[in-house]
Parts: sequence; structure tokens; C-alpha cells
Amino acid sequence: MKHAAGIVAFIARFVVLGLALAFVISLVWPGVGDRLRTRFGLQHAPGEASSIATAVTTQSASATANAPMSYADAVAKAAPSVVNIYANKEVTEQAVRMFTDPLMQQLFGGAPVGTVKRREQNLGSGVVVSAEGYVLTNNHVIANADDIQVLLYDGRVAKAKLVGADEETDLAVLKIDAGNLPVIQMADPKKLRVGDVVLAIGNPLGLNQTVTMGIISAIGRQLSNSSPENFIQTDAAINLGNSGGALVNSNGDLVGINTLLIGKAANAEGIGFAIPVDTATNVLRQLIAAGHVVRGWLGADYGFVAVAADSGLPGAAARGAQVTNVTPGGPAAVAGLQAHDIILRLGDDDIRDPADLSRREADLKPGSHIEVSGLRNGVPFHLMLTVTQRPPQAPTAASASSTGSNIEG
Repeated sequence: MKHAAGIVAFIARFVVLGLALAFVISLVWPGVGDRLRTRFGLQHAPGEASSIATAVTTQSASATANAPMSYADAVAKAAPSVVNIYANKEVTEQAVRMFTDPLMQQLFGGAPVGTVKRREQNLGSGVVVSAEGYVLTNNHVIANADDIQVLLYDGRVAKAKLVGADEETDLAVLKIDAGNLPVIQMADPKKLRVGDVVLAIGNPLGLNQTVTMGIISAIGRQLSNSSPENFIQTDAAINLGNSGGALVNSNGDLVGINTLLIGKAANAEGIGFAIPVDTATNVLRQLIAAGHVVRGWLGADYGFVAVAADSGLPGAAARGAQVTNVTPGGPAAVAGLQAHDIILRLGDDDIRDPADLSRREADLKPGSHIEVSGLRNGVPFHLMLTVTQRPPQAPTAASASSTGSNIEG
């Protein structure tokens, strides 16, 4: 038994010695293993080495693709086009002289002694959209301002002139006299998808050139049933001062103008809204050309289609928009449209819901003729309407941000 154990120990010592020797040789002559395998016919089969290399390369590329990426290039591309806006206005307030007697203060508070004027400054952001000096921002940022100053990315300060404003979309166009302006690149709105990474760039709380990241949470959000406008919803952090700033994609291209958020007072977090780039560019062109936005109007109000189970209407009638009110003397009334009619088509376009109809109606050119098709008591109808210019309506985003305690921006 002892003899067998000695033999095993002897062999083990030589195995260990051989491994150590092979390790030293591989360090001194790294290619000796491949040369020996080739000499004794033990090399890899043809193509095997390349297959192994390809597999390693593929795994490395996959790991790189899944690794966290930086958005520094997108920020470097877009940030120079984002400006800070300081809108100043003079506010007149009632001056009150307080009584010195505590009892009189408690009973009467104070006595009016005239008025006093003070300067009030509103902070916001904007986006340079043209080399000619046009800047897009929110209307509520510059509303009623008598002096607007724009701070550019490179530190220059320029006085801005108001070109035009549209309260309904809460957009305004400013003009500054400055050269060598970095212009934002516009994204293709048709390629926008829920889940896309977006960056919000602006001047929140006076913190110049702040960048926050999130995703597109939803597309086509409507904050008012009577409004034709729609919003991009995002969870990128938007705070007071971000209004009018840029919402860009991971390439640094503009997808929207940040406009408002639902604050913590509503127990909400990560719910912000931006005006889509196609809406913004449409308003931009009209404000530059005419100083105001022209929208088509059919003279009716719409609601969602409610189809009872025993109504006898086809299932397709659940889509579209139901007329809830017809304005006397308006295009719809003149053409014979009635309340409770269900509109399924406007021209050649199918109508999905009331918001879809409102948006398509607003895009119509005043003076043009359009066919409206739908159902009346289950019977198809076709009417020809003459589009007119829509009368002024209550603002949407602007009013929400100024009157809703839970809406900020």
C-alpha cells in the first residue's frame, strides 16, 4: 500500500513540474503552442479559428450596444440654440398705509394711499429657429411684457421684439437682432414614438442651460375637449422656467416646445407637456407671415359617439364624432347639419374621434368647400359645407397654466 502511494506521489510531482514548465515556456515563446499543434497535425479545422473570432467579436459588439450611452453629442448640438428669456413688465398696485395702533390694524387693516408701481420679471426659455433671429417661446412667458431680453448661449444679450402670439397654442414668436445664431434642427414628427428618449433643455428656476432626460410618455394628449391642439406627454423633468424651451430627441433634433407640467399639488410626478414640432412650425410660419393664426371653422361642437346596444346602428358608428351643438347662422347650420348627427368623414379623411375632427377642421382653409359624411338616425348623409375663419376662442395651455393651481410651467 505504501509502495502504491509513493508511485502516485511521484507521478503527481512530475505532472505539477510539467505544468509549471509549460507555463514558463508559453510566457517566453507565446506562439510555441500553435507551432507544435501545426507540426503534429493538431491545428484547428479550416474556418474554426475565424468562427471563434467572429463569435467573440459579435459578443463584444452586442455588449457595446447594450451598454449605457451618453447624450452629450445631442446636448452639444441642441443646447446652443436654447436661450433664456427675461420678460419684464411694470405692475401697478394699491398702496396701503398700515395703522400704528394694533387694534386699528386688526379692525381695519390699513388705509389706501394711492398706487405704487413696481417691476416684475418672468423667467422662461426659447429656441432659435431661424438664422434671421426668430425665436419660439410660450405666450405665457412674454404675455403683457413691455421689455423682453434674450440671453444667448454664448453670453450675448439681445433685446427682443414680439412678432406675434397665439394664445390657443400658447406659442409666441420673438425677433432678435443678432448674427451668427445657432439654429435648432427640426425632427420628423412622423417618426415620433412613445418610448423614445427625449431631453428637456431650458432655464428652470433660473438655472441656465439645465438638461433633464426622460421618454415620450404619450402622443396626442388633449387638455381641453374643445381644443384642436394636442400635446406630447413626457416624464423629463420640466420646472418653472423651462416653458418655451426645447424638447429634443437623442440626436439633438427638436421634437417639441416645453409648455407646462402638472405639479405635485395634484399628487403628480413626471407629467409634463410639450407642443409638437409640426404644430409649432405651422404657428411659426403664420405668425411671421400675418402676425396671427388662421383656423378653419364649421360652426359646430362635437362629443364622443355613444351608441346604445339596442340602437340598431352599426358598430362602425362608435368611431367618429357626434354633433352636440350647431351655431345658428354658421356653416354647419346653413348646410343642414343637425345636433346628434354622427360625422364619420371630413372630405377624404376618416374621423376617429372629436379631437381628430377638431384638428382637421382647424387645418381647413377659410373659403374652401368640404364634404361632411356621416349618419343621421342610422341613415347615411352627405353635406357640402363652406369653411369660414374660426372666431377667437378661449386659450388652452395659457389659461391652464395661469388659472389651474395644479398646472405649472
